[in-house]
This record gives sequence, structure tokens and C-alpha cells, in this order.
Amino acid sequence: MDHTLDQVLPPEDARPSPVHAAMRYSVFAGGKRLRPVLCIAGCEAVAGKPAAVLRTAAAIEMAHTYSLIHDDLPAMDDDDLRRGRPACHKKFGEAVAILAGDALLTEAFGVIVKDPGLDPWLKNVAVAELVNAAGVRGMVAGQVVDMQKEGHEFSRADVEYIHLHKSAAMIILSVAMGAIIGNGSEEQVESLRGYGRALGLAFQITDDVLNVAGGKETGKGVGTDAGRGKATYPALMGVDKSREKAKELCGRALARISGFGRRADPLRAIAAYVLERKK
Repeated sequence: MDHTLDQVLPPEDARPSPVHAAMRYSVFAGGKRLRPVLCIAGCEAVAGKPAAVLRTAAAIEMAHTYSLIHDDLPAMDDDDLRRGRPACHKKFGEAVAILAGDALLTEAFGVIVKDPGLDPWLKNVAVAELVNAAGVRGMVAGQVVDMQKEGHEFSRADVEYIHLHKSAAMIILSVAMGAIIGNGSEEQVESLRGYGRALGLAFQITDDVLNVAGGKETGKGVGTDAGRGKATYPALMGVDKSREKAKELCGRALARISGFGRRADPLRAIAAYVLERKK
């Protein structure tokens, strides 16, 4: 995946180099690559060819990285660390960080459209799916409600809305788009969307738990959610019950792919990883 990302991103020394350097700094900061892996695994689950989804998977990772850059900004979550390193705005300044995020999101659509291996109709579907997941029906919506509820009373419905839109939407997109490009049936794609929904919620719950109970290995601030009065499951029901909820959701995710056979083993391994992860 890093090889594909290296191919589609502008060279660091190309003008204007500051923004290209910031883009590459954030993309190659040692992330988990969960979303690209899910895209590839979704393709494999329906017996598709993984090579067919590499550029779409790269585009998804670019859009995800844009969201992290902007999420860390002082006007948003105001985090100084990302993956154990200074956040993009701490390294390059706020203006360049904003533009690097803008560029990554914009270029992500270009990576899909310019993919020589995708039929035109698949490009249209991939772009539409990314718009839904990343825009005002997805990540943007979740971020807005996250900020609205910061420091205010919130309900379980509020927390689920934030998690589903801010985090799960891109995870649903990743696994479903892999299956669509892999020529999966409508039934298979919908089953994988269900898997992605449950997994995405579980992933964000474990992320919130790590913010409370994690150590230095998380690579980002610990205790920051509580300090800002964030709407999270641990704040709502405590760490232990949050862990139970994540386990329940991963069980739901596995149930949605019970009929896929051994081709879906990577997806099963990802669900196990989400429960066990330490960073």
C-alpha cells in the first residue's frame, strides 16, 4: 500500500514543496492502514483480485489522513501529537496543514478517476461512495456533532451518531468498496456494510477507551477526551462497559460475514485486532 501511495502522491520536492512535504509527512507517519486493508480484504472476501482495489484503497487512506490533519487543528480537537510525532500543524504550521488536508482530500478523488484499471461506472460509484462517507452525510456530520456536544450534556444516541458518522462511515466505505470492485453480489456488499458498521463503532469505542486507559504506545495524548468533555462511550458508561460494548459489536460484525467462508478470514482477524489493539 505504501508503494501505491508513494506513486499517487506528488513528490516532496515538487513546487509548492511545503504542502507536498506536509502531505507525505502525514500519510507516511506510520498509520495502521486499517481502511486500505479493509478495502483489500473486502475484495478478497468476494473472490475479487486485490490489485484492482489498490488505487481506491490509497484514495481512501488519503481522505482519512486529511481528516486526521484537520481533526488535530487548534480549532478542532487541538492535539499536538499524532502517531507519536508532532501533528501536521505543529510541524508545518496551521496554514500549510489546512492546505495539506485540502489537497489530500481533493487528490483522493483524482486518484480514483485516473485509475486505468477501473471501468467508468465503477469510478462513478467509488466517487459517490467517498462523497457520502467523507462529506456532510458522513465524517463532516460526525465532526460537527462531536464539537457541538463537547462540554455539554449528551445521550447514548448522540454518541452513536458521532461514532457512526465520524469513524464508522469510512470503515463501511472501505470494506464495501472493496467488495463492489471485486464484483460482489448486492447481498454480499450489504453483508459487508453491516460488518463495517459494527466494526467501525467497535473501533471508535476502543479508541475512546485507549484515550482513557492507554499508555505511551498510543502515540497521542491520553486523557484529552475527558479534559474536553467529549461525548464518548467511556464518559457515558465507563471503561469496563465500553469494552463489553466493543466486544458485542465485534461479535455482530463476525455474524454478518459468517457465510463468507475462509476468504473472509482477514476480516475476522481485523475484528480480533480491534478488540486487542493497544494503539
